[in-house]
Amino acid sequence: MHISIPPKTARNPFRAWPAYKYSVEHSVYVDTRFRRMGIGVKLLKEIISAAQKQDYHVLIGGIDASNTGSIDLHERLKFKHCGTIRQAGFKFGRWLDLAFYQLILSTPSAPIDD
Repeated sequence: MHISIPPKTARNPFRAWPAYKYSVEHSVYVDTRFRRMGIGVKLLKEIISAAQKQDYHVLIGGIDASNTGSIDLHERLKFKHCGTIRQAGFKFGRWLDLAFYQLILSTPSAPIDD
């Protein structure tokens, strides 16, 4: 299987202010019919690689706290839980907690202030 992620796919700036220019939030969605086939791992590895090539320092995933599959995926790739916002969203007739997972990258080699 070959998966290619265009440079600006499935990611958004974490915050609009210049101090956060090295942080980026990503999303990974795998259709239920294709889960447990390694697709999520391949997608997330491609996103990590793209983030490094673009000199990001922190990759952030906001995950529905009850989504154990996505949490397992992120933890498998060394993301660390860094906090949960309770009842941050409302979907499927219920409040959702939003768990944040981060991966600190070695890039950029020479960060600069704005």
